[in-house]
Amino acid sequence: MIRICLPRKVEDIIDRIQAAGHEAYAVGGCVRDSVLGKEPDDWDITTSAKPEEIKKLFDRTIDTGIQHGTVTVMLGKEGFEVTTYRIDGKYEDSRHPKDVTFTINLKEDLRRRDFTINAMAYNPKDGLIDLYEGMQDIERGLIRCVGDAKERFTEDALRMMRAVRFSAQLGYTIEEKTKAAVRELAPSIRNISAERIQTELVKLMVSAHPDYLRTAYETGITGQILPEFDVCMKTEQNNPHHCYSVGEHILHTLSYVEANKALRLAMLLHDIGKPSTLTVDEEGITHNHGHADAGEKMAAAILKRLKFDNDTIDKVRRLVRYHDLKIENNAKSVRRAVNYIGEDIFPLLFSVKYADIMAQSAYLREEKLSELEKLKSVYDRVIAEKDCLSLKDLAVTGSDLIAVGMKPGREIGLTLHKLLEVVLEEPEHNHKDYLLSLLPLQD
Repeated sequence: MIRICLPRKVEDIIDRIQAAGHEAYAVGGCVRDSVLGKEPDDWDITTSAKPEEIKKLFDRTIDTGIQHGTVTVMLGKEGFEVTTYRIDGKYEDSRHPKDVTFTINLKEDLRRRDFTINAMAYNPKDGLIDLYEGMQDIERGLIRCVGDAKERFTEDALRMMRAVRFSAQLGYTIEEKTKAAVRELAPSIRNISAERIQTELVKLMVSAHPDYLRTAYETGITGQILPEFDVCMKTEQNNPHHCYSVGEHILHTLSYVEANKALRLAMLLHDIGKPSTLTVDEEGITHNHGHADAGEKMAAAILKRLKFDNDTIDKVRRLVRYHDLKIENNAKSVRRAVNYIGEDIFPLLFSVKYADIMAQSAYLREEKLSELEKLKSVYDRVIAEKDCLSLKDLAVTGSDLIAVGMKPGREIGLTLHKLLEVVLEEPEHNHKDYLLSLLPLQD
């Protein structure tokens, strides 16, 4: 018999509900993760008790979704969602049921859930309740809908993205009938909000298998949420530096960078501008001159469309813009590059460039990696020596310039930037007295 160690507070909630004559179980993702030996992010509880009965049993509750049977029980500063067994009514927006009907039948409640691995319940008294072979699917490494896949995806189109996301997180295969239903119903993802799509895309990108985005392509999901990627999958690269299509190259790069949101998104979009800049020379060799600049604009537009925050958009678009930039292996060039690319993302460029190289052909790979390592050594030395790389590290401030007689205004900023140019060239000159001795500066 499978035993799950429930947190003390979760067990207390279940015990109190059962003592009042009702059923109660931990349910869904927390049970799945526990079976897999993972620490659940949160614990959900399902019960035969009605919301008003739960509210009477506990001192502090919050009506977080009471129309759908959910109240949050507060124990100390922790909240636990407790939801009444329910049967969902008709779905009219490919996302939410128009209404719900409460039931006292656990089987009916589990039956409405998306995948078998998420349709298991547990309490210490009854053990694991697995009515839809979730454990078998875990053992088989399978993502399979509860009941009819078309019915589940028609109810909630976001479940199609969740199927791919769970597959990527767990390294599982999507069961064939489930996958076939995704192919048929993928266009309905257009009914899902950009914010929801963004959340699932990020979870997929930072998963253990981000290249499972290929499944989203094969089933038609990316055609709805990221059509620019589909174009990349169909764009071949006849060039000695490459051995994959643009899209396959992108997919291979994803696993060479750490599971960082900005990095994974940057790799997803770093070559998104290649199809629009494709040229073929007289020898049939493909080129993509200017693809980084085109890609920066496209990446910003895509991320904005998917409602990403401005900070993420800014970081990713800069990584896309500079991913292919050639920087000379000397301190002066590195200081200037850090200054105009940005101190915040410059270290990430090494990961981006490494992933890009590793997903290319073997042609000149060792030479490219060697050059990248040399560049990294120069950068490390610049950082270790604490060279001035931006205005915040400059030994002179606007107040210093005003103190020596310069009038406040635009000229202050221009002068500071000229002084920074001096220091980027010769970092040993970053001393207040020396820099002030250069005034007035001439263009």
